[in-house]
Amino acid sequence: MQVPLLDLRAQYASMKEGMLREISEVCDSQHFILGPKVEKLETEVAAYCRSNHAVGVTSGSDALIIALMVEGIKAGDEVITTPFTFFATVGAIVRVGATPVFADIDPVTYNIDPAKIEAKITPRTRAIIPVHLFGQAADMDPIMEIAKKHNLIVIEDACQAIGSEYKGRRVGSIGDYGCFSFFPSKNLGCFGDGGMVTCNDPEKAKLLKIFRNHGQSGTYIHEYVGGNFRLDALQAAVLSVKLPYLDGWSEARQKNAAEYREIFAGAGLDGKVSLPETASYPVRHIYNQFCIRVAGGKRDALLAHLRGIGIGCAIYYPLSLHLQKCFENLGGKPGDYPVCEAATQEIMALPIYPESTTEQRQAVVDAIAAFLA
Repeated sequence: MQVPLLDLRAQYASMKEGMLREISEVCDSQHFILGPKVEKLETEVAAYCRSNHAVGVTSGSDALIIALMVEGIKAGDEVITTPFTFFATVGAIVRVGATPVFADIDPVTYNIDPAKIEAKITPRTRAIIPVHLFGQAADMDPIMEIAKKHNLIVIEDACQAIGSEYKGRRVGSIGDYGCFSFFPSKNLGCFGDGGMVTCNDPEKAKLLKIFRNHGQSGTYIHEYVGGNFRLDALQAAVLSVKLPYLDGWSEARQKNAAEYREIFAGAGLDGKVSLPETASYPVRHIYNQFCIRVAGGKRDALLAHLRGIGIGCAIYYPLSLHLQKCFENLGGKPGDYPVCEAATQEIMALPIYPESTTEQRQAVVDAIAAFLA
């Protein structure tokens, strides 16, 4: 049985008519950048994330960059984050000239371990970027306590986690900023690149809107050096159509994850495969990814086997960021972050998208069991 890692065609078919109608309205208006469609989406996302403000930007990567820019984080500053995340988290820090400082991850959630953060703080530290990885919230209370104690900004990288909750609070509403990606493969994805920054402070929201448009406070009046981080109206229109479906899709992902657990329980893979665990603190996990761990050094062989028989899977992530060549000037070496490095050798993602079927999940687990027998 062919099982793709992600298949968006069924999702599109279910809302095609409304989607094309919204796109047609944008085309008829000829208003393609910012404007009413973007403002509407900003209001909707702010309400969904339970945040006071939301500002549409070009991508999740640019959401991180603009939050750092608004805070004036620059060369000579340090930002603490996780070495186990998509490149953009750390790339944003480097692109504003600051220095990333890593803290190892929690072995259960794969998110930054709050107990490892405080030892990394120096007089140059300006911010912490926790990542809500794979759709599960990082442990925010101790992170916020550390930030308050040391007067640090907290920028939540929620690019994989829209709708995820931490102790009843939506991610992106807890720190100073929340950064979201609408890349097509996300739980809420548009038809290209798009992103959003949430915040609760009206002054920060005002600055975000200025910085996303080349730092203009008025037409051709520039108070700051910003960037071209404006969200397209077409992407906003697509996202407004999709947003009402998001909770249903998240619930389907949760159901699919529970079903995987039932199927794996009967597959006799104890000691060979570990399933993703839920945090000890209350969370709403929205399963952007369902990542298993494969013991005994067999992960890469299993990955190749599954792909060879038409089952989609992927490695998130194969190399810790402190070991990436582009960051070698930071002096990272093997053994610096052992929890992260162990995860990179064993973790792999299985299909979890809402429209996937029980039969597909059974086929995935059967194939894994047969290979590891």
